Amino acid sequence: MKSNVTTRSNERRYRDHAAFSRAIFGERVQKLSIDGGFSCPNRDGTIGTGGCSFCNNHAFVPEYCRRESGITRQIEEGIRFFERKYSGQKYLAYFQAYSGTHAPLEVLRERYEEALAHPRVIGIVIATRPDTVTCETLDYLGTLARERYVCIEFGVESTRDDVLARINRGHGVAEAEIACRESARRGIFTGAHLILGLPGESRREMVEGAVQVSRWPVHLLKLHQLQVVEGTRMAEEYRARPGDFPLHALDEYLDLVVDIVEHIRPDLYLERFVNQTPAELLIAPRWGVKNFEFAMMLERRLKERGTWQGKYYEDK
Repeated sequence: MKSNVTTRSNERRYRDHAAFSRAIFGERVQKLSIDGGFSCPNRDGTIGTGGCSFCNNHAFVPEYCRRESGITRQIEEGIRFFERKYSGQKYLAYFQAYSGTHAPLEVLRERYEEALAHPRVIGIVIATRPDTVTCETLDYLGTLARERYVCIEFGVESTRDDVLARINRGHGVAEAEIACRESARRGIFTGAHLILGLPGESRREMVEGAVQVSRWPVHLLKLHQLQVVEGTRMAEEYRARPGDFPLHALDEYLDLVVDIVEHIRPDLYLERFVNQTPAELLIAPRWGVKNFEFAMMLERRLKERGTWQGKYYEDK
């Protein structure tokens, strides 16, 4: 059946991350990116080498996120950075670099708990791959989640196995779904990440993929446009065969996100819509739009189209 959720003119037409923070914490909290010293199984030979074709880790971690500084010092440097704008707020330690569960449990426990020991840190967020979480790790995080805020963000990227194979992802859709379900089953806040515009995936398939993921027991969804970044295999492929990469224009991407928003589960929180790669690394597309700017554009477009999150969602 279709959702009967409606929206009033003075409310946002989608559930944003600020609403999630208010619902869980009662206030705004800030994520602090942490390099926990982990590697990636798709780089270190565990499952493959070379990494995903789109990935340059330097393109999405801030300057203060440096593993040689150590976890506590990274937290302190991150707090100093954000205190200029938001004084006195609380923080989540965000293990963002590479695969945040790719280590023995004793190592994970030591690094997560060092972050949680900081008096300004009220929880942890772990970015990782679906194929790097064990039952043992999830059991530990489920126990930890009874006392502290714990969220795992899984890089799903696409719901088509052939697209995942083309970008050398190293796992399939089934593994992503299982990981999300097993995480949520243990009481861990669970997020999923999708890249829109991967080669070989049509607009319809992108919308259907987002709807498919929204039917999993996830709390948060991150979206962002495909970006071709220096230092990646995809950059070489793009230069050799640019026609294989029908990169979105900004307005086209905005309409795609609207289509996704109105078809996904209405109680899902949307954390992000665009990625911001440093200009010196970004090849294409060059929009120059920050996430908060895109969010305002999205709200206007939803209003113009008279639509809202979950308007056409079908709960199968």
